[in-house]
Amino acid sequence: DTITGLLLAGIGDIDAHQRPNFLVVDTKTTQVTIEEEFTSFIQRKDIAIILINQHIADEIRGILDEYSAAFPTVLEIPSKDHPYDPSKDSVLKRVQLLLGD
Repeated sequence: DTITGLLLAGIGDIDAHQRPNFLVVDTKTTQVTIEEEFTSFIQRKDIAIILINQHIADEIRGILDEYSAAFPTVLEIPSKDHPYDPSKDSVLKRVQLLLGD
């Protein structure tokens, strides 16, 4: 549902090398595929923000926790079926660390 809404809003794109700026994750998508796509997204210069459903982010939590670059920024968002848990959000954890919370 998240990707459908974003694509309908016009956020989806396919670059000159035929690489989409999104990944549709379903029950058949492996953790390795998610990790590989995330790694490719963070290396692309045409991507400034990565939106990822938090329950998908949980599958690659190790990589997300190690990622520290400012751009592209990674934002974890809730999905219809999985509520947002701020204690898992890697960006919020960094902000709390900087503020001394």
